[in-house]
Amino acid sequence: QVRLVEHGGGSVQSGGSLRLSCAASGINFKLYTMNWNHQAPGKQRELVARIESSGMTNYSDSVKGRFTISRDNIRNMVYLQMNNLKPEDTGVYYCSVNARGRLFWGQGTQVTVSS
Repeated sequence: QVRLVEHGGGSVQSGGSLRLSCAASGINFKLYTMNWNHQAPGKQRELVARIESSGMTNYSDSVKGRFTISRDNIRNMVYLQMNNLKPEDTGVYYCSVNARGRLFWGQGTQVTVSS
């Protein structure tokens, strides 16, 4: 079955950096667009970064210039490098993939940014 497992969350001060990772299994990873999503406390989950199988990337305006998504098709991993973190980046970060006609999610990893 499709499985996504995130790691790398934690607590940092404003301006700090974190690197999230997501390990994917159960899919032919190199063929799929992979996504990172952010759910702030009390708000809806939103897409912040995606990377296509070609390597093309897209970012939400809120993270553009600060976050970088990348992938390793050998290790079946997708990463999110988060720099210059802000308190509004606080929340749970989820990896997701649209495969086999549905959207799969990881369990999420908590990021807390203090001012």
